[in-house]
Amino acid sequence: MPALPATTAVSIGSIPLGDVLAWTAIAAFVVAMILEWLDAADPARYLAAAAWVVFGVFWLTMVPHYYLEVKSPIQTLLTLAALPLCVYAGYLLVQGRESLLLLSKAIAFMGLIYLPAETIPFVKTWLIETTARQTHFGMELMGHSPGIEEGSNGYQSRFAFDPDVTVTGRTTYIIMSCTGIGSMAIFGGLISAVKAPLKRKVAAFAIAVGVIWFLNLVRNVFIGIASPWGWFQQDILVHIATEFMGAPADRTSYIVAHNFVAQSLSIIALLGITYLVVRILPEVLDPLEEVLFILTGTEYDLSDALGEEMRADGGTSTSAASASESTAESGTSGEPDAVPASETDSER
Repeated sequence: MPALPATTAVSIGSIPLGDVLAWTAIAAFVVAMILEWLDAADPARYLAAAAWVVFGVFWLTMVPHYYLEVKSPIQTLLTLAALPLCVYAGYLLVQGRESLLLLSKAIAFMGLIYLPAETIPFVKTWLIETTARQTHFGMELMGHSPGIEEGSNGYQSRFAFDPDVTVTGRTTYIIMSCTGIGSMAIFGGLISAVKAPLKRKVAAFAIAVGVIWFLNLVRNVFIGIASPWGWFQQDILVHIATEFMGAPADRTSYIVAHNFVAQSLSIIALLGITYLVVRILPEVLDPLEEVLFILTGTEYDLSDALGEEMRADGGTSTSAASASESTAESGTSGEPDAVPASETDSER
């Protein structure tokens, strides 16, 4: 949830409207989470419903940024879709779907992870400049050592390629969205929201953060080299970037590398990381099922789709239970599989 850039932001006083909406939504989600904990389910539902609407409006304010400045078709479409989906989530809560409070809790934790990192200056500086140094090290491993200088965002995060030597004369610099903190916050929110043994939650979070950090570093190195050295300056791609996206011709390699290649692969990577997390912490299937219901209006049983060993409640699937009963009735010897200790009811 990056703050709106100054060129497109509407402000309330000196605070960008996007920041106001984001903080308001997250604060409402947190209060709703507390109300649910206090067994005030109805007030929690109504407050969470309002929070979803505000959250959707926040993403709507991001459309000009992603369309006009970032020129990202994927992010533009996602932000456009966010408002109706968030309003629908609020409607479902008002209509009594209490199970959506778990997903609301996950959003609350996501915001509590991301917003301080976005808004506390020394944390933001550390994240951006550390990511820049790590990316530069990755570039050195690939045979490029441009050095780092201050970027237009005021941080030591710009890769100082010589414009007279490179193909495009352009370079890149690290901003908050390049640090991977957004993806980390998503998994941190999902993991924090569910009830499960602390040991498994810590393991799932460590796996998610570690993989995100590594893949994000690879992504930054790829974009940081592809842009100045013109890896995608082919005529057809230049034509698309200039004629259909209104971008300068020398920005083509950056747009293709960042907006198409990296973002498309990021979606695949997030699905893969989700699968790894689910293997360790199947409880996160519950909020994910709520996401699918919002998107499709259909109830899904992901634990059944992924196999009985993925059940979050430590039990066996209906089909497995029936098979066990059938075996017992037929007099076949053999013991049913033991339930691992980490998955027993006493630890949930």
